[in-house]
Amino acid sequence: MATSTSWFFWAALSAIFAALTAIFAKVGIQGVDSDLATLVRTIVILFVLSAFIWFAGKWSNPFELPARTWLFLGLSGLATGASWVCYFRALQIGDASKVAPVDKFSVVLVAVFAFAFLGERPSGREWLGIAMVAGGVLVLAFRR
Repeated sequence: MATSTSWFFWAALSAIFAALTAIFAKVGIQGVDSDLATLVRTIVILFVLSAFIWFAGKWSNPFELPARTWLFLGLSGLATGASWVCYFRALQIGDASKVAPVDKFSVVLVAVFAFAFLGERPSGREWLGIAMVAGGVLVLAFRR
């Protein structure tokens, strides 16, 4: 799927798996420290991705990547780790049906950061959708 719309297919699958992540994690962290649970999850991901890359014939020497790639993938990894630690802590304390939508406020932040740092220019219609996501998060996050 290398068409201009294949991104939507993969993004939709990402949303499905992200939803399952919240449900499985909420059940899995019962009576377990959330940081330890995050570590276990990360180890599983490491093994699954390593096997996938190996069997798909996509393995190459990561030490041959440019320094800039290492820098930004490293920063991305640090941000991911911090996000996961916070997400699992929130799941342990709160309801998955409330934690996951607030976590998706990242959609709004990605749009703002992409505008500010990557030069992306969403259309008015796209900003409206982003504002609706923000509004939905606020509705779910704040009780009367």
